[in-house]
Amino acid sequence: MVSLRYAAVALAGAALVLSQTGCSTKNYVRSQTAPLAQKTNELDDATAANNRAVHDLDTRTTAGIQGAKDAASTADQHATAAGQSASQAQDAAQNAYNRADTLAGVVANLDSYKPISDVSVTFAVGKANLTKKDKETLATLGDQVANAKSYIVQVTGGTDSTGSAELNYNLSQRRAETVVQFLAATYNIPPRKFYLIGIGKDKEVASNKTRAGRAKNRRVEVQLLTNMDQQQAQTPAPGQEAMQQTPAPMPPQQ
Repeated sequence: MVSLRYAAVALAGAALVLSQTGCSTKNYVRSQTAPLAQKTNELDDATAANNRAVHDLDTRTTAGIQGAKDAASTADQHATAAGQSASQAQDAAQNAYNRADTLAGVVANLDSYKPISDVSVTFAVGKANLTKKDKETLATLGDQVANAKSYIVQVTGGTDSTGSAELNYNLSQRRAETVVQFLAATYNIPPRKFYLIGIGKDKEVASNKTRAGRAKNRRVEVQLLTNMDQQQAQTPAPGQEAMQQTPAPMPPQQ
C-alpha cells in the first residue's frame, strides 16, 4: 500500500515537472519568435511603402513625359502653322507679280511701249542680294516712275554658264524678284506693273569663257516702258485744251 502511495506521488511529481517544462519551452519559443515576427511585419510594411512610392513616382514620371510630349507637339503645330502662314504670304506676294517667258506674250500692243529708262545690276557668284551700289543704280530708274504714265517695268534675270540649267533658272528668277521687291518697296510701284522673266544662262551678254564675261552675265536688266498711244489719247489737242480751260459764257439774267 505504501509503495503504491509512493508510486502515485512520483507520477504526480513527474507530471508536474513535465507540465512546468512544457510551459517553460513554449514561453521560451514565444519569447524568441516574437521579435522575428515583428521584424518581418516591419519589413513587409516597408516593402509595401516602397512599392507605393515607386508606383507614385512612375505615375508622375509618365504624366510628366506625356505633358512634355504634348507641349512639344503643340509647339511643333504652332511652328508649322506659322511657317505655312509665312509661306502663303510670300506666295501671295510673289503671285502678285506678272511672270512670263516673253513680255510679248502677256502685254497687249507691246509695239506701243517705248523704253524710257534702262539699267542693269550684277551679282556675285550664286548670290541674289543687292549691294549699296546696286540700289543706287536702280534708284536712277525708280526716280522716273513718279512722272511716268501708262508704264510697265520689265525685269529680266540672268546667270553665267556655271551650274545646271535648272539651278540657273531658279537663281535668275530669285535675282529678278530681289530687284522687284526693292523697287516696289522703295518707290511704291504696284506689283501689277512688273513683268518678271528669269532666263538663266540662255541669253548671254558677254562670253562665258572669261571671268569678266561671266560677271556681266550674272545680271538683272530693268527697263521702264511707257505706252505712247495711251499717252497721246489722254493728252488733249491744243485747241481742245484751250476750250477746256476757257469757261463758257454765262447766260444774261432777265
